[in-house]
Amino acid sequence: MEAESNGSSRTRQARSSFTVKRASISVVAFVAFVAPVAFVARVAARAGWVAARRGEAGRDLNAVYFASDKRGWIAGDGGQVLRTEDGGRTWLAQQAGTDASINDIYFRDGDDGYLLAGNQILTTEDGGATWGAAHTFAPAEFDGAVPELYSVRFASKKRGWIVGSVSRRDDVVDSLLIYTDDGGASWLRRTLPARFELLHLDFHGEKRGWIVGDRGTILHTEDAGATWTRQDSNTTATLYHVDFVDDDNGWAVGERSTILRTSDGGRTWVRATAPSIVGANATLLSVAFVNRDDGWIVGRRGVILRSDDGGRTWIRQESTVSGHLFALFFTKKAGWAVGGDGQVLQYER
Repeated sequence: MEAESNGSSRTRQARSSFTVKRASISVVAFVAFVAPVAFVARVAARAGWVAARRGEAGRDLNAVYFASDKRGWIAGDGGQVLRTEDGGRTWLAQQAGTDASINDIYFRDGDDGYLLAGNQILTTEDGGATWGAAHTFAPAEFDGAVPELYSVRFASKKRGWIVGSVSRRDDVVDSLLIYTDDGGASWLRRTLPARFELLHLDFHGEKRGWIVGDRGTILHTEDAGATWTRQDSNTTATLYHVDFVDDDNGWAVGERSTILRTSDGGRTWVRATAPSIVGANATLLSVAFVNRDDGWIVGRRGVILRSDDGGRTWIRQESTVSGHLFALFFTKKAGWAVGGDGQVLQYER
């Protein structure tokens, strides 16, 4: 059984990729991507997940994002960023201008992308060929407490959101929600009806969004983030990830094998049962649905689950790895999971 503790320490033990590395970070101008590294993908001989090390040995990969079937990025500890232009057959190592652990990657269109690394936002305007530091949130802005940025999403071309937490030593003292309405030129903080650690957000369309975090927190907006209200998750388990395929159908996952689904936009959340082979105390870290029926979940200790009935029932899949899997992404043709020790898993649909 996996041990739990209270507050932020529980969150960081469960998701070791998000352990706050709060050494001072000097902002460095962008550096163009460097010479190719020999990370050649293995081609799956059959349907299923195929694993290979793409990142640095001994370091976690925390984030994955594909802007198309061919172009994608993986990123993680030590500021490592890798880019593919051929659907993952080969990868190029890049320099993003930080040595902090990267928590999230997101592109709002084919050219404009964002990396979150500690208390920094890094951006690209050339499709990820080069990255540069765009904004750093200093502890002085938070009465000496340290901000950590976890998840970024844009609801429209100009309006975007980032969630995270504010901590003193190992204790989370406040939630963090910041937004931009000018495409990232400036960022402002917004107060929330929660002071817990916020770990992930998702938007569907320009108006409707959801945030999940510690102690079963689910927040929802129907007015493009002007106001946020709490939804009843019926759990106190930390929720690490949320995914919506339309205005009504969404899923959230977290600690203690928690899988939640909604078919009414979050007015009601229903708990699904994880396979008994996973155990009651598994930590589930990312969920992705490609339509209302077909979805996947990944988590600690190499757990991969699949559903073909909208998340009502789940089947465990062979992952071929035992290390933690932190993030998940699906394109029309393939799926990707990233995790500990530089591992990347590819799924051919």
